[in-house]
Amino acid sequence: MNVNASYAKANLPELLKAVERGKKVTICRYNKPVAELVPAKPPRKIPKFGTLKGKIKIIDPNWAAPMSDEEVDAFLEGRY
Repeated sequence: MNVNASYAKANLPELLKAVERGKKVTICRYNKPVAELVPAKPPRKIPKFGTLKGKIKIIDPNWAAPMSDEEVDAFLEGRY
């Protein structure tokens, strides 16, 4: 659906209803497309805290333990 800018300005609520029904509205100025009104994407669902409980497997339970001095030296020398 193509409309000129003055029509869009005067009939914006009508154009928004057309977009809600799934139509794409192109606003033209001097018969050249300037803007498009398209339906918005649905909002992204935000995951709730704790939804992955029991689905994550921790392989090394001591992954956050500090490194020993020997491990630090080996890491710095590239042997770790």
